[in-house]
Formats: sequence, C-alpha cells, structure tokens
Amino acid sequence: MSLHRRRLAVVLSLALLVLSVAAAGCSQGAANQGTGTGGNSAPSTPQIAFYGATNDTMVFWDPSDSYSNEIIAMNNIYERLLQYDPATNQFTGVLAKEWQTSPDALTWTFTLREGVKFHSGNEMTAEAVKSSIERTMKRGNGAAFIWEAVKSIETDGKYKVIFHLSHPSPLDLVAASGYAAFIFDPTVAQKNGEDWFSKGNEAGTGAYMLESWQQGGDLVLKQFPDYWQGWSGKHFSKVVYKTVPEAATKRQMLEAGQLDFVEMLPFEQVEALKSSPNVTITTTPSFQNLMAFFNTQKKPLDNVKVRQALSYAFPYNVVVNDVMKNYAQQSRGPIPKGLWGHDDHLPQYTYDLDKAKQLLNDAGYPQGGFTLTMTYASGDENERRMAELYKAELAKLGITLELKGMPWEAQWDQGKATKPQDRQDIFVMYWWPDYANPYSFLYSLFHTEDKVLFNLGYYSNPQYDQLIDKANGLAATDRQQAIQLYGQAQELLLQDAPALFMYDQEYVRAMRSNFKGYTDNPAYPNVVFFYNTYRE
Repeated sequence: MSLHRRRLAVVLSLALLVLSVAAAGCSQGAANQGTGTGGNSAPSTPQIAFYGATNDTMVFWDPSDSYSNEIIAMNNIYERLLQYDPATNQFTGVLAKEWQTSPDALTWTFTLREGVKFHSGNEMTAEAVKSSIERTMKRGNGAAFIWEAVKSIETDGKYKVIFHLSHPSPLDLVAASGYAAFIFDPTVAQKNGEDWFSKGNEAGTGAYMLESWQQGGDLVLKQFPDYWQGWSGKHFSKVVYKTVPEAATKRQMLEAGQLDFVEMLPFEQVEALKSSPNVTITTTPSFQNLMAFFNTQKKPLDNVKVRQALSYAFPYNVVVNDVMKNYAQQSRGPIPKGLWGHDDHLPQYTYDLDKAKQLLNDAGYPQGGFTLTMTYASGDENERRMAELYKAELAKLGITLELKGMPWEAQWDQGKATKPQDRQDIFVMYWWPDYANPYSFLYSLFHTEDKVLFNLGYYSNPQYDQLIDKANGLAATDRQQAIQLYGQAQELLLQDAPALFMYDQEYVRAMRSNFKGYTDNPAYPNVVFFYNTYRE
C-alpha cells in the first residue's frame, strides 16, 4: 500500500528497528497460546484465505505505534472497544458491550465483555484496557494524538473503564479508530521489555493470532482457539498475507485461485478482470483523497489570487475521467464524500482558463512568466499522469511547471526544509482519516503549525483555526453545530486556496467470486475482517 508512505515519516526511527529485527528472519512471536476452550476447534480440512498485498504487510508490530500498512493485519490480531460504520453513522460494541457519556461529554464509561482472553491466555480486564491506552498515550507515536483529550483513566471493578477528559471530545470515534485504539495484554511488555512487540510479537484478543512472518514474504495468521465469539459456522482456519508487488502477477494469481482478495490493482487490470467468471469487482466510496498544497510562504504563491488562478487551471474532469477512469469524483473541499462534515453545497473551482488569466492579471502576472516545482510520489502512476496534464494547462498561461517524482522520504524532507525558499512550490499527497472525524483532515493539513508536520502548504488563518477547534469540541455534544462550523471553515479554505482539492477516490476491489462475507468499511482502509468471511 504505497499510499501509506505518508504515515512512515512520523515514526521512521521505529521502522529502522523493525527492519533490523526482520533481517534476522522468521518470527514465531505470538504470546503463549490459550487452552482452546473458548470455541469450536478448526475444521479438519483447513480453509486458508489469501490476501494479495502490494508491499510488505508489517511495518510496525507495536500496537501502540501502528501507523502504516500493518493496519490490514492488526485489525485481525487486535480489537478495539468499538467499531464504527460510516454508512449508518452507528457504533457497534466490540470489547465493550455498553458505553455512555455524560451530558458535557467530559466523562465516558465503557463496560467490558466478560471472559475475553488475550492470545497470551490472560483475561482482558478494565486494568488491561487502562494500561493499553495509557501506554499508547505515553509512547506518543503514530496516531496516539487521538487520545489528547484524555486527562485520566480509572477502573471501577474488573469490567468498567472510565475516561475523564480535559475538554469535550467524541471518544466513541476515538475508541473505534483503526490506529492507536488497540487493546493488548500489557503484562507481556512489562515482563519481556518495551521492545517485545517491535521484535515481531503480539498479544491481542482478535480472532487470529500470529503463526509466522518473514520480512518481504508471507505473514501467516491462525485461528485463536479461545476467541470470545467462538468458531461455529463458516470461518477460515488461517489467513496468509502475501507480498506481490507486480500488478500482473497479482491478477494472474487471482484468476488462478491463488489469491482470494487483492488490495489494489491498476484500473487497466481491473477492466480486464471484469470478464472473468471467477472474479468479482466491487467499488465503494473511500475517505481517501488527493490534494496538492501550495507553498503559501513563497512567491508568487503567497498571493491568494495566484493560488486561485492555479485552482481554475486544473483539468478536474479530465483527471477524473481519463486518469482515474471515473473511479473518483472531484473533491468538494478537503472532507471526502461520505464522511460526516462533508458539504455538497460548498463551491468548487472548475477548469476555466479565462478566469485564471484574469486573476493572474489582477495579481500582476499577466503573462505568467514564472516557474513552479511540483513534487509527487515516484512510482504512483496516477499522480504522474495528473501532474503531466496540469503542466500542459499551466503552459497555456505562460507558467512553467517542473515535475519531480520523489521517494516519500525525500519529498517529506524537502517539504520540511527550514527555509521556505528551499521547499517545493506544490506538494502532492493523499490523505485519509486517522479516525473518522473531519478534524483529522482540517486540523492536520491546515491548522497553524509552529513546526511543520502535515500542513505542507504552511497555511495559517487564525479565524479558520478557531472555527475547527470549536467544532471539534462540539462534535460530541452538538454534531449539527460542529458540521456547520466545519462548513464555514471550509469556505474560508476555498477562498484562500492553500491547496488544490483534486478528487475523492473510490476503492476498487478484486476478489474471487466464491469469497463471501466481505464488507468494505472506509473507516478501516484496506482491512478485510476475516472472521466474517468464508469460501463458498
């Protein structure tokens, strides 16, 4: 999943530790297996599911630090208190069977399921939940910031956890996050050392536990016999995540029945598979979108009229139709369609070179006459083709666009250069939520930053900051008012044009026709919850 490259920059030092451990070879690192009394044993004829991944599945093994590709496996090894369904805007209890909040959303109480076991054999208790979250907050890596409102956590008996917040926050969304909300057995880290997880070990409550892993090769998970939901009915005995970088190879393996599910394929391969009787193609909305950030601290992009002109010069329809093959739609602001807070009534920039010329003239650049550099992720064909089309349009305005496909780390380093003049002019990047909250997009990408993190347009507007901060505080107590404030903030963004809001993309999935039970949930990107699937 090359799109997760933006996650890696946050915790690159941890990645080096993981890779050094991986070089040692195969890991058999699940904690001690339980006694096997929690559910029916695996069927006599094992049913093995095969997931085709583009890149190595495991980048970070520590459930507190997870912030990359491993989301697809972690959500089968570990579980959270809650699960969120954006389609219905409803929550389902996972490790929590009941939850409630005080009217001011400053106190949240979760009542846990009883008798749930970790893969270590120990019971999941309120103290384990408390210790899990506190450890994640203390380490402060990956998406740990989602817990920033938590002032303290207390337990009430063996199965009740109470969160006290410093300010109102939608803790139900936080507790349902696909990152940083995993509950694990903290005693194994205390016993074996803080780096025990990072060495390729796990201690979750999920349906599947680690059997083996080889860096650059397969990750194999097997049924956890004591899983709290039991094993009656149709379930896979094992899940194998196979690393298959070549798109053509993934397609061949899928057609041959060697893969059940493919995470991502080029659209040309998808079209070819539509005629295969043994393959099913599904498309679902995602919360993933592509944006290009203007360097608002560097001439001529410090001029809002220049940024508006560049927004009118982008060929939105051509990119959606020809590059994305209509598996996308033009964005309407930074919040993707389907996520609460998205506003279908927001204005959009359209391709209009006449307006672009007029704005450039008003800004003092009637003939263009300047050069801009756009950086994008090397190897991403969609980004490259989009950039080439944009370059051709800007040339009509007398603007030269120099394109630089770069490895993520190099692009990231340039974007964080100390001097604005040393940074790129236009930074292309995907975004999707850390948790299903508009604040993930609006804060991370556009809130004023003292130190550059993900605000790669270096945009600062105090009025905008106040609007989104107030909205985030209201999200737990007055969702409609929060949505209204988020809409006002996005109107400011569109007026200030600190970025190109290009498209919200769809997820296009290819899977075997006899692979059943899969439901795409954009709050957990690219995750197959294998406990719910089976082969017909």
